[in-house]
Amino acid sequence: MNGMDRPLRLPAASNRQHNGVPAAAGPGGAPGWLAPVTLLLLLLLTACASPGPPPPPPPPVLVAESTWWQVDRDIAAAARAATAPAGEHAGAAMAKWRQRVQHYCETDFIPWFTSYGTQQWLAIKVAWYRLGNEGTSDPAAGRLAAYLQEQYQERVLDPVVREVDPAEVRKTATRIYQRTLGAALTGIRQRHAVPADQFDRRLQRIPAISLAPPPAHDASLLQFMRADPLAALPAYGALLDRIRAAAADSGGTDDSRLSPAARRASEQALTRLTTSGAASAAAAIIGGVPGAVITLGAFGAGLAAHEKQRPEIEAQLRANLDASLAEMWFSLVENPSSSVMAAVHYLATRIDDDLTPARPQPVELAPRPQEILLPAAPGLDIEDLHEDESPDEDEDIDEEDDTEREQ
Repeated sequence: MNGMDRPLRLPAASNRQHNGVPAAAGPGGAPGWLAPVTLLLLLLLTACASPGPPPPPPPPVLVAESTWWQVDRDIAAAARAATAPAGEHAGAAMAKWRQRVQHYCETDFIPWFTSYGTQQWLAIKVAWYRLGNEGTSDPAAGRLAAYLQEQYQERVLDPVVREVDPAEVRKTATRIYQRTLGAALTGIRQRHAVPADQFDRRLQRIPAISLAPPPAHDASLLQFMRADPLAALPAYGALLDRIRAAAADSGGTDDSRLSPAARRASEQALTRLTTSGAASAAAAIIGGVPGAVITLGAFGAGLAAHEKQRPEIEAQLRANLDASLAEMWFSLVENPSSSVMAAVHYLATRIDDDLTPARPQPVELAPRPQEILLPAAPGLDIEDLHEDESPDEDEDIDEEDDTEREQ
């Protein structure tokens, strides 16, 4: 058979194929070593992208004692200065309160009290107060004063409170003080570069309200600054209770006792009604005891006679109302323990007293002891001793005397 009849032979495979071990190949024919290399690269990239360990905390800031001393001085000064904005608000509000009180006095209370009908009604009330009173004391003046004060409250003070409430003025002034002082404290901390946590601990040690017991009636400056609303702070509520009690003692609007002005007005009205005979006529109408007052005429003096007396009645009443307003003004504005600024003054004084060091008192030196002259020796005259003579001059004089003797 010739060569053309032999079958074609395939080319020889490599030794590896020849040995029966196929060549490694990845997906799509990629080399097998590429997969672990890719995984290694991904791990390295992930390690580079992940954040490293957190940096160590910075060392604590040490604030020098001299800095704290200056911080305390600035806080005390800020506590005093913050009273100014609060005082401006309170002053403007109370000026309006006084104006409205005078307005309602002139337009309501004085016309009501001095009218002919009111005077007759007061005469009936006086006669009623005296009915059945067999004692020596006359309760009419006191009961009439209570009635007049009740009318003054309803006709003057209650309408004014709906416009300007002194209790709300007190609370608003305290909130203004809190806000103003808070802004100043932030500036102090930033100016002296004091860390916030250390500054807060400093404020926690400064007392703002000290009314314990109980302990809840004490509050630090930090607690006062963070109270929102202020009514949530028990110590602030205790402070307001203390101020209201002081206002009642000094004759403020919360006072329920009879004011001296109301007593004077009732006594003057009682005298006028008695002398005019109105009270006796009223007593006769309601069946009063005979002889309660001396009857001088029929019921009332008449409208014409009353109008003649009306200017005098108005002048007396206006003087009493001015005195009553002066009492309330002192309690609400001038008295530091009961005024609308009482809470602000208390806080500023408490903070300032704690932070301001006591001023050194001048040292009084004892007077110098007087010199005691010793008695002179016998035969020696004190006047012959002169302080301006020196020992050298005495020696010169002695030498001149010896020379004269030798000659």
